[in-house]
Amino acid sequence: MKNKLHGYIFTLAAVSIFAAQDGLSKYLGTHYPPVLVAMIRYWAFAAFVLFLAARAGGIRRAATTARPFLQIFRGVILAAQIVVMIYAFAEAGMAMSQAILQGTPLLITLLSAPLLGEKVGWRRITAITIGLFGVLLIINPIGADFGPLLLVPVLGAFMFALYGIATRAVGRVDRSMTSFFYTGVAGAVAISLVGPFYLTPLAPQDWFWMGVLCMSGMLSHYLLIRAYDILEASEVQPLTYFQLVIGSFIAVMVFGERLSWNMVAGAIIVVGAGLFTVWREHHLAVKKAKGELTAR
Repeated sequence: MKNKLHGYIFTLAAVSIFAAQDGLSKYLGTHYPPVLVAMIRYWAFAAFVLFLAARAGGIRRAATTARPFLQIFRGVILAAQIVVMIYAFAEAGMAMSQAILQGTPLLITLLSAPLLGEKVGWRRITAITIGLFGVLLIINPIGADFGPLLLVPVLGAFMFALYGIATRAVGRVDRSMTSFFYTGVAGAVAISLVGPFYLTPLAPQDWFWMGVLCMSGMLSHYLLIRAYDILEASEVQPLTYFQLVIGSFIAVMVFGERLSWNMVAGAIIVVGAGLFTVWREHHLAVKKAKGELTAR
């Protein structure tokens, strides 16, 4: 029980830092090109990944993969998704973008059927449909405040879902350290090919905030790794929705954003549908494991 408590503490600490990262990304993305912010952040993340890989059996072992192209795709699309979301935080609003991003687990479940051949039953299909209705309620396409910028976080959610699908696929054949290695290194290499074209001098005080962003990125991922060492994914996922609460608080109190009724109602629907989907997947996994155990 004590270990479980530590796992929950690690998870809550990680998602709290992730929310603070989003706030820092919004601030820096408002003043500097999002590609530049993401590139510097990725350099620090890649250094952290290389350090962990060296300690966990060596970089060569971590880089050995059965699906090299898919692993590289994961790293590249996540780097691009981070750029999109920094832009979304700065232009579409942090609270709005985070609320839409909560629909990602639903998209992953929806795409797992055609892309991974997984079976998705009517219960989860129903939850996905309700959840996507919640996303529509958040962006309110028939409202006066709707604009093309609200589609940017939708694109970010779709890109993150593709990253999640690819992660599931490589997880069948590669170690978690290998996937973590390509997430950091492939992403850093890809964004470094584009980032130099957006070089912009940072104000002296903003180098401090950039440093905080980089350090928080390493700390949050470390805490999440520790959480997954103790808890199952089905135990971690529900707590990650706490990031939406903290992020919304930061958006309102620091950046003066406004939470409309449709954003709040839509977010509740999306989170509820997501929690049901996570519970259902866990329930089916346990049922399958029991069936295999009985067969033996």
